[in-house]
Amino acid sequence: MSGITGKIKSQVDAIWMSFWTGGITNSIDVLEQMTYLFFMRSPRR
Repeated sequence: MSGITGKIKSQVDAIWMSFWTGGITNSIDVLEQMTYLFFMRSPRR
């Protein structure tokens, strides 16, 4: 079984920590917010 490692893991950990220090500690809430942010950054056609 392989997991996320290296640069990508560090970036996800940094984003996760930003949510945590901002007061969002529920993992489902964090995932919802991250999904929303990824969607907003995606190129629109």
